[in-house]
Amino acid sequence: AKLSPERIDRVVLVGGSTRMPAIRNLAEKIFHKKPYIKINPDEVVAIGAAVQAGVLTGEINNVILVDVTPLSLGIETEGGLFAKIIPRNSTIPTSAGQIFTNAEDNQTVMDFHVLQGEREVAADNISLGQFQLIDIPPLHRGKAQVEVTFEIDVNGIVKVSAQELYTEVQTGIRIDASHLLSDEQVEEAVREAEAFAEEDMERRSEIEINIQADSLIRAAELVMEETREKLSTSYLYVIESAVLDLKAALAEGESTVIENRTKELRELLDKI
Repeated sequence: AKLSPERIDRVVLVGGSTRMPAIRNLAEKIFHKKPYIKINPDEVVAIGAAVQAGVLTGEINNVILVDVTPLSLGIETEGGLFAKIIPRNSTIPTSAGQIFTNAEDNQTVMDFHVLQGEREVAADNISLGQFQLIDIPPLHRGKAQVEVTFEIDVNGIVKVSAQELYTEVQTGIRIDASHLLSDEQVEEAVREAEAFAEEDMERRSEIEINIQADSLIRAAELVMEETREKLSTSYLYVIESAVLDLKAALAEGESTVIENRTKELRELLDKI
């Protein structure tokens, strides 16, 4: 759940082995507070199940039980990355949105791949569905504004919509995600994300460096086209050389070199 000890109000021990002083001392050390031990650890799960049954049947009406999203929900973005829009353990019903842009010049169609999971790369998560948004205004890369909104109702039904903010053209998809994964599968997905966390962040960083470099190359080529008559021949040559150097670095795939050459090209463009 990624909660700090300070955000936890009470620690309840479950299972007969938690009667051992060593276990209780360990729990106190981890959570910085004494565990609550007034409930029989052998019966606590059964008591919770009984309370939930009472709520569902209407016999108990002064308790509110909330459900949460078992895994994060989001979409695949440029470079195959996963953008989380509703994080794991969000209380439902809930909704959240984020604005994305076009990855190509004059792009009039955007494909959306909806996923569930905790990994940084889309391919490592669980696919829930795909849809398209058409009739987007043909603009330069990074100029279109498309808001993607996720809504989850109390039954676990996920509605994903995408709206281009200038024309207000809109489309979406409806997904019943309430029964897709068992508790064991959710736990395995979380464990896997934790095990590969460092490796995944390195992959994300490399992909983002490449995306930034590619975007800068396109920007530089556009600037050269628009200002060719205003810039000196020598300065144009310097920019063209920097663009070629950055393209070569991208082909070689060395992130440190790509970062350095991206910085060099950006500094040249900033002087125009």
